[in-house]
Amino acid sequence: MSENVRFVPVPSLSEVVEYAYAASIEMPTRLILTAGACPLDEEGGTVCPGDPVGQAHQVMTNLEKALAASGSGLAEVVRTTVYVASGRQDDLVAVWEVVRDRFDGHRPPSTLLGVAALGYRDQLVEVEAVAVARRAPHRERPGPTG
Repeated sequence: MSENVRFVPVPSLSEVVEYAYAASIEMPTRLILTAGACPLDEEGGTVCPGDPVGQAHQVMTNLEKALAASGSGLAEVVRTTVYVASGRQDDLVAVWEVVRDRFDGHRPPSTLLGVAALGYRDQLVEVEAVAVARRAPHRERPGPTG
């Protein structure tokens, strides 16, 4: 793995998962690639079985935690993919409304998909994101000495 790539640990999220919650890549702008945020609580249990809207709220909370641990946030997201384990368009739309509302007017490109199944027991929703890192605070450059 390149020294420019760093997988970001997120201590406030469950360690049950078998992947990094986020990765950052050092470039002129640091790029953040998240794993799909799942509706898991801190112990690794799926929240709100049977309730895609309830799961969407937990997913977005978990996505925000992964982004924050990576030095980013929802306002820096440049792309999302939203997966809903349902063949009902009403379920997809209801989940999308939660995702959209959490972005609070920020409108990154997104794909919304209905899928047959997701990886965890009782899981109905997953959201992955690509973001850029927040800019470092402005630092005063020292003036010439002499």
